Amino acid sequence: MLFFDLFRNDPKMIKVDAGQELFHEGDAGDVMYVLITGEATVRIGKLVLENVGPGAILGEMAVVDGSPRSTTVSANTVCTFTIIDQKRFQFLVDESPRFAIEVMKVMAQRLRQCDQNLARATTDPK
Repeated sequence: MLFFDLFRNDPKMIKVDAGQELFHEGDAGDVMYVLITGEATVRIGKLVLENVGPGAILGEMAVVDGSPRSTTVSANTVCTFTIIDQKRFQFLVDESPRFAIEVMKVMAQRLRQCDQNLARATTDPK
């Protein structure tokens, strides 16, 4: 990701142990995260949406609109995440429009993947 290096040495990081959740579907959310080290899984219920590694952004929808979390993110290995709150998010968007474009690209990719999964689920005979 283009903006990954912005956060690599960020002092505002949290550690999540393997098997623990970063956040859970339905939780209140007003921050997003950048995965710095480790691997994590994004899921809705038991459905795995994607496995992610360093550079992945997570929880971006909550920082944009303040809605509850739509997914659960669990650490597969020990992970470190940088926290981006709404104030910092706004600063990054204002100072680096490329950051905003990267976030929109991630959201668009995830929406396309969701559309494809939905199309498969409605057309695949069981």
